[in-house]
Amino acid sequence: MFPLSETVWSALLVGFAFGFILENAGFGSPCKLTGQFTLRDWSVLKVMFTAIVVAAVGLHGLAALGVLDAEAIFVPTSLVVASALGGVLVGAGFAIGGYCPGTSVVGLASGRIDALVFFGGLIVGTFVFAGLYGPAIEALLALGEVESGDTLYDAWDLSPWWLIAAMGAALVGVYFLGRWFEQRHGGPISAEEAVCADAGCDARRAAATPEAAAR
Repeated sequence: MFPLSETVWSALLVGFAFGFILENAGFGSPCKLTGQFTLRDWSVLKVMFTAIVVAAVGLHGLAALGVLDAEAIFVPTSLVVASALGGVLVGAGFAIGGYCPGTSVVGLASGRIDALVFFGGLIVGTFVFAGLYGPAIEALLALGEVESGDTLYDAWDLSPWWLIAAMGAALVGVYFLGRWFEQRHGGPISAEEAVCADAGCDARRAAATPEAAAR
């Protein structure tokens, strides 16, 4: 039997908790993700950007206090071309399918058929890429390697706190800009609307309006 170590148990616990929170926030529905691309709902960008800033502050704060050894943190090699190609392909998948890999698992656990199709495509695509991977693809993805450093502050010789401050300012801008777009596009999409995003729910919501009750 596969041994379940403490690391595996903690990962499963965090994964279940994360999935529960995603579903209850409406992120297990494609409405939230596609709402970002139509500029109606900026919840996805707000959550992800906030997580990045909080993680950056936490990592560098712990390193400054001597609790964490920043040099012990593995940072993958920065590959500009691979990141750009991956970003375009993953972004297209987000916009078309309405899910990311994580939310597709949440949607699948909630019984959504479209999430099953998306997750199946994700698995097939992974195996196809692994089967086709070879010297040509490896050479293409290796283009644009950043040799001066694998972090922005190493490459630009800056203090990480300047970059964190810039990200914090950008985060504030995202909140204001997102709110501006949401007000003009009838957003944001509530968690209830996202979880209940099907024709039957739409019909029930319409029937529950005061105008419908009056008729």
